Amino acid sequence: MARRLRSVGLDFVESAPLRLVFAAEVSAPPDVVYRALADDVEGWPSWFTSVTAALPLDGGAGREVRLRGGITFRETIVATDPGERYAYRIDQSNAPGLQALLEEWRLTPAGTGTRVQWTFAADGSALFRFTLRRARGAVGRSFRDAVRNLDRRLSAAAA
Repeated sequence: MARRLRSVGLDFVESAPLRLVFAAEVSAPPDVVYRALADDVEGWPSWFTSVTAALPLDGGAGREVRLRGGITFRETIVATDPGERYAYRIDQSNAPGLQALLEEWRLTPAGTGTRVQWTFAADGSALFRFTLRRARGAVGRSFRDAVRNLDRRLSAAAA
């Protein structure tokens, strides 16, 4: 059953008790990557394999996301800076021990492509924080695989 999480603002990206930050590059320009993140919400499962379903809500102001393993998120979009940043706060989740979560995707030009930086800013029970710290490597692999898949998808669409 989903529980309401603590509401946090964009500053949580810097102040969260637990921050996982990963970066990778794609060949598409920032505006194209941004559209894949922000406008093609339903397309996320095709490149981010941890995501099994993603649906826009409230006219694009929110999302409902389902992950492998049965974890669900109901999110509110908190930043939409086209070509630069896309961020959302998780308002409800069934993830055990999770108390607050904000994810930010930063996009910066890198040659003709884009450097994608994903910050996973979280708070939760001591067990949640311990488990997530131990899972850092797996979360990083999931991110890198997702960005590689996104790069392939965007390259194929441009061809």
